[in-house]
Amino acid sequence: MSSRTFLARGRAALVALSLGVSAAVAEVPALPSGNFDADARGIPTLAPVIGRVAEAVVNISVLSERPAATTPLFRDPFFAPFLPPVPPEGPVERQMSAGSGVIVDAEKGYVLTNNHVIADATEIRVGLRDGRSLTAELVGTDPATDIAVLKVPSEGLTAIEPGDSDQLLVGDYVVAIGNPFNLGQTVTLGIVSALGRSGINPQGYEDFIQTDASINPGNSGGALITLDGRLVGINTAIIAPNGGGNVGIGFAVPVNMALAVMEQLVEHGAVSRGKLGVAIQDLTPDLAEAMALDAEAGVVVGSVEPGSAADKAGLRAGDVILSIDGHTLRGSADLRGRVGMKRPGDEVTLDVLRGQERLRIAARLDELGAGGATLQSGAGGEVELSGLLLRPLDPDMPGYGLVEGLSVVSVAPQSPAERAGIRPGDVVLAVNRRPVATPEDLAAALDASRGNAVALLVWRDGREQFVILPR
Repeated sequence: MSSRTFLARGRAALVALSLGVSAAVAEVPALPSGNFDADARGIPTLAPVIGRVAEAVVNISVLSERPAATTPLFRDPFFAPFLPPVPPEGPVERQMSAGSGVIVDAEKGYVLTNNHVIADATEIRVGLRDGRSLTAELVGTDPATDIAVLKVPSEGLTAIEPGDSDQLLVGDYVVAIGNPFNLGQTVTLGIVSALGRSGINPQGYEDFIQTDASINPGNSGGALITLDGRLVGINTAIIAPNGGGNVGIGFAVPVNMALAVMEQLVEHGAVSRGKLGVAIQDLTPDLAEAMALDAEAGVVVGSVEPGSAADKAGLRAGDVILSIDGHTLRGSADLRGRVGMKRPGDEVTLDVLRGQERLRIAARLDELGAGGATLQSGAGGEVELSGLLLRPLDPDMPGYGLVEGLSVVSVAPQSPAERAGIRPGDVVLAVNRRPVATPEDLAAALDASRGNAVALLVWRDGREQFVILPR
């Protein structure tokens, strides 16, 4: 009798005895697939699987320089002459931190990890299981998904085979491999606890795999694999009350998302995202009942930006998007993430419920734009900027004859412009201190912008104020 059979029957007997029934009739689910079969020692094990992939999971050491805390004595004219000189930019301290990474292309030497693992790095080293330490080149980062791509010399590397994270189900067994607390390579076993988790990084693109496989500080950037040794996620975050370790709730970026980001970082050095141009919300049971909709899940279109990809494709406010490219949507974060992983110009197929009618709509995505400020031309000299529909001033508009600028015709609900407090009837006088009176002026001002925000000088009822649209 194999040890696997013995364990299963023994467990069945214990369950049966506790219920006061015969052990002979008790049925207990078998242990998961053949990867748990006993080896030559007669012990159920995952060692063969771990042995195949362990060489592909690496330790990452990061050297960074950050501003150091200083005592007020450095600024005191009495004590300053007796203290070491301080650099003009302020004192810095060198810090070492550690994380994990996964080799996904052995021929080219590409390593996936988290953006937060290598943030502010002045030097990155990749430690292999055979003891080698390699200097890594940073290919590119995408903070919105917390993914970074490194490149190391490719000699003697082993890569891990990617799986399909879209095929995961809640309850699937998974294994997390990484470098927790800088202890060295560590393996933990668990299951997929949930899929499509969001709310961890509201400013990013989220579709996290949740797992109870133990993930701790230092596991970030490591591998989440299935029992057949395929990579399905990059471990990225934990819930740790009071700054502690694992409590059974960890998160991983799906490998399909990570590889899509990597492809763009390798090819272009940055990620260019598609834009559909809709304000959306989750379809809840109450909303479905109120709208008399025959659907249990999907995304409700609240509004459509004029001139956007959604507008050109024929989407309307009140439509319910059920799926994109055949993938059934779990909610608005799911749609946002999948559109964000597409490139500008890509065509997506949407299954839409309009009242009781089911439609299939094709939309060609616009470009989200650097930092989120997008500019689109429309009819009659109108332009759209981050939810603002702008038009050159004419005699029937507020401010005509008093100022020169672009009048705000409308503001898209839930857009960056609405959140910044801009209203219809406002007049945009300048962008980053460059006067704008025509759509061409606006385009030139945006092209010249290189900061992390766009500053609009807005006129309203005879008063001027700066309004910031964050990038």
